[in-house]
Amino acid sequence: MSLLVKICGLSTRETLQTALDAGADMVGFVFFPPSPRHVSLETGRDLGRQVKGRALKVALTVDADDATLDNIMDALSPDIFQLHGQESVARLRDIKQKFGRPVMKVVSVATADDLAVLPGYAAVADRILFDARAPKDATRPGGLGAPFDWHLLQNLELDLPYMVSGGLHTQNLAEAVRITRAGGVDVSSGVESAPGVKDPELIKAFIRAARATQELSVR
Repeated sequence: MSLLVKICGLSTRETLQTALDAGADMVGFVFFPPSPRHVSLETGRDLGRQVKGRALKVALTVDADDATLDNIMDALSPDIFQLHGQESVARLRDIKQKFGRPVMKVVSVATADDLAVLPGYAAVADRILFDARAPKDATRPGGLGAPFDWHLLQNLELDLPYMVSGGLHTQNLAEAVRITRAGGVDVSSGVESAPGVKDPELIKAFIRAARATQELSVR
């Protein structure tokens, strides 16, 4: 099975084009003002048009209300919503029914206790994304460049497709995939030269490393 590669927090035409040309499977756009990767609806519309079906468009939101999601639907027409807040199982079900899009629920991990929410989310979500839990004083829930203990997922039994994120970069993604057996990797800060500033060369290097990891896993 192919390892899915998601480049998240894209905000310029240049870096989006780099991700598409390098073969990203998913491209993520952040609709959350506190994030340095936040894009306006107008920018989201422009970038969404640029994708032209070459990758899945992912809209990252944090506890967004229906009006916000409706605006994102109109601007980006995402292929999937990435829910990065405290959304309940009922809220996931509501979003799927109202907007007719798959949802990927982010589960923030610091200890084994954080995995207790999985059965509920797995019953509704289409995909799970495991990310490092943000510190208590953080102003946003992700994109902080910190990994979590991947061994917490080592014996995970989950029928749902899942991805791993949090502090990934070219040097550690192979180990993350080996330990977690995740079907996909998601990177944001690991391909940046500064918070919110994507580096085209780092994007290309990360995708090359992911493809090399995939080749090793099938030998």
